[in-house]
Amino acid sequence: MAMVNIDGQTIFYTQQNGRFDRPTLLLLHGAGGRHSDWPGKLRHLGETAVYTPDLPGHAQSEGTGYDTIGGYADFVLAFIRALQLHNVVVVGHSMGGAIAQTLALRQTPEVIGLVLVGSSARLRVGDPILHNILPDFNKAVGIIIKYAWSRYAQPIQVGLAKRMLAETRPEVLYGDFSACNQFDVRGQLHQIGVPTL
Repeated sequence: MAMVNIDGQTIFYTQQNGRFDRPTLLLLHGAGGRHSDWPGKLRHLGETAVYTPDLPGHAQSEGTGYDTIGGYADFVLAFIRALQLHNVVVVGHSMGGAIAQTLALRQTPEVIGLVLVGSSARLRVGDPILHNILPDFNKAVGIIIKYAWSRYAQPIQVGLAKRMLAETRPEVLYGDFSACNQFDVRGQLHQIGVPTL
């Protein structure tokens, strides 16, 4: 576990050191998420360097978050450069995938590949979520969990996810989902020039 200062914000991240001749993995969580959303075995891959931050305003990181994917992409680029990371494969879940796509579309030289998990070129958010986050946060969290988890999921997992999401400040969660709702790069996908899974 480590901390780095990015634009006056103390940012928490985990780090697994790896060999210099291998790509570095940068794991980006989704809206309202945290570094620990990624399985521990993925955050610790032996000889592969893996960095997993809590985005600004999330979990153990300071800040207020952003309300655009571009804002998050600016932050992630500053994070990459502050830690002097090279040959980075960005692995992004949902909103993290939108950030990854934005970095690739900007032709960020440090980024050599993407892995998109549960993400898309467009991330529409339903009105019941957006319209309830600020006036009725608990209701919004319930709606998000209902759509995010299968009815067959283990209740203990669903309960943990709900508790962790509810720990996110409402204004940060609203900014995340607003950023996702505005994100649409369908017309630009052909411009992503790095290998993408």
